[in-house]
Amino acid sequence: MARISGVVIPSEKQVHIALTYIYGIGKKHSRDILAAAKIEPTTRVKDLTEAEEQKLREIIDRDYTTEGDLQRLVTNNIKRLKDIQAYRGMRHKAGLPTKGQRTRTNARTRKGRAVAVGGAQPKAATKT
Repeated sequence: MARISGVVIPSEKQVHIALTYIYGIGKKHSRDILAAAKIEPTTRVKDLTEAEEQKLREIIDRDYTTEGDLQRLVTNNIKRLKDIQAYRGMRHKAGLPTKGQRTRTNARTRKGRAVAVGGAQPKAATKT
């Protein structure tokens, strides 16, 4: 059970996949880290030696911003955009897509569940 950057990475997975469980490390960075550490990407995490784990920790801590530091950085960037009232900041505030996507349809992830407008259902005819 390896612990890198405060994250317990799964021991049954291959190292190049397991490293992507760390926030801020994707597939490309994972491959770069393993190349720098001279570790075979298909090795299982449980098969890593203590020296290899330590080498991975050192490379990640030295060269990459991960987990809490990266999340803090992203949050501060968004807060700055809101404070200076940039267009992207206003879109963040309103909970809308920020990068030019259409919103007439297909923005449900950002906008949330659709709310029905009153009067959308026809009223049932009543006898008088």
